[in-house]
Amino acid sequence: MASEKSVLLTIKDLRIEGYSDEQWIEIVHGVDLTLHRGEVMGLIGESGAGKSTIGLAAMGFTRDGCRISGGSVNFDGIDLTTATRGEKRALRGSRIAYVAQSAAASFNPAHKLFDQHSESARLHRTENWKDSREDAIELYRQLRLPNPDEIGFRYPHQVSGGQLQRAMTAMAMSCRPDLIIFDEPTTALDVTTQIEVLAAIRDIVEQFNTAALYITHDLAVVAQMADRIKVLLKGDEVEEAETVKMLSDPQEDYTKSLWAVRSFERDEKPRPPEGTTPLVSVKGVHASYGPVKVLHDVSFDIHKGRTVAVVGESGSGKSTTARVITGLLPPSEGHVEFLGTPLPRAYKDRTKDQLRQAQMIYQMADTALNPKKSIGEIIGRPAQFYGGLRGADLKKRVDQLLDQIELEPSLYYHRLPSELSGGQKQRVGIARALAAEPTFIICDEVTSALDQLVAEGILRLLDKLQKELDLAYMFITHDLATVRSIADEVVVMKEGKVVEAGGKTEMFTPPHHEYTDLLLSSVPEMDPDWLDKLLKERGGITNLGEAASSQI
Repeated sequence: MASEKSVLLTIKDLRIEGYSDEQWIEIVHGVDLTLHRGEVMGLIGESGAGKSTIGLAAMGFTRDGCRISGGSVNFDGIDLTTATRGEKRALRGSRIAYVAQSAAASFNPAHKLFDQHSESARLHRTENWKDSREDAIELYRQLRLPNPDEIGFRYPHQVSGGQLQRAMTAMAMSCRPDLIIFDEPTTALDVTTQIEVLAAIRDIVEQFNTAALYITHDLAVVAQMADRIKVLLKGDEVEEAETVKMLSDPQEDYTKSLWAVRSFERDEKPRPPEGTTPLVSVKGVHASYGPVKVLHDVSFDIHKGRTVAVVGESGSGKSTTARVITGLLPPSEGHVEFLGTPLPRAYKDRTKDQLRQAQMIYQMADTALNPKKSIGEIIGRPAQFYGGLRGADLKKRVDQLLDQIELEPSLYYHRLPSELSGGQKQRVGIARALAAEPTFIICDEVTSALDQLVAEGILRLLDKLQKELDLAYMFITHDLATVRSIADEVVVMKEGKVVEAGGKTEMFTPPHHEYTDLLLSSVPEMDPDWLDKLLKERGGITNLGEAASSQI
């Protein structure tokens, strides 16, 4: 079908260089790409493959420290490598749009969603505020955002990560562009929300005959979205084919290795003896944000040396429970115990040792690490604060932590976060948590932003550290493959309540609670027809939200 449509984007012999160690080094090596109107091409590959760099080049854009050194990028007859800044500015946001991976880092926290949505429409389409707001509401409705008439009056921090990602997709569609670059648009979403967003994105792309480059590390997701798939490795094209052919018969060994990842799955540990005191115990916790109640009688235990995975869709209360445990959000009822002793509700009332015992590793390392501090300073700060280390002792401790996370101290101590890959930055986040010498670590979606090969490395590292240090983990995730890989026990949350809890083997063995069954059935499969089949079973996109909300 794509061959019958006119060509919109042609990239020929694209070469991009990055500046490092006072010299320009080629990082994209002569990539070709042809995209037709209404066609979706998936770009896949591990971290550092060049996916996002090529996606940005399709807009005639490069990040700081990079430059297009050869080849051409022709968008509808305009060569973006030679176009003036004004010509490119006229296209971006109007005919070419970009949906970033991290919506939280991309929105302006000081402006409401409606104001940010309407900016491009008012600039490029000369719409007034009222018309652009009505258009935003319609797009919010199509993307299944809750309360679409009112949600635009919220600030970015007042909506969940999944909702913010959908708001960004709506903003990209505000000018009905000819081309959208989707850069990992569903990595922050739970599986039920992801289905809604994927279905809505596909529906909008088809409705407006929009072409798209869909960048992702999730092969099952790209199988639902792309007409064709291009596989990349370290700036080189490995192979390209129609999606069905690529999935059924990949030609190159590297592509076959991608298809076979997530081999890591450790056995569930034996349950602790009856009567063993949990390391952390959440008991009858209720919590609110202002007048809005968000947690309702939440209870579960985490024992020393074990991993409890907390799963559920966006807004189910997973991260809010973590905030209660760490004292960032005092509960209105109930309490948290550490080794049988109730903890003060607010972190400011806890002792330094109580604070030290529980540390967090955050989802987005890009926003969690201070970009102006060196890796040594970032890791050293908790060791200095909690352990009182200074000088040579502090340097020795940081080197030890870098060794533990498998980063060479002499190479990484003085680097800035911007000089590290996504997987390396997440390892630094792990080292920073370990620097306090905790007994309990909350891992908040720590692999969701990583490609599958890098994510597997992080899971193996966390498992190794748990065995060496006898750590307990609370693993917040929406990725059920991660749950299978690393969990001992699973807690399923929905609308601030625990709806099911048990051992991993028990949780993945039928019969399930209805909502758990919904989560399990919502995990994408490596079948291009999977999403269509699911939509048919659930009565179409308009009923997906109802299907989720009814299962409680």
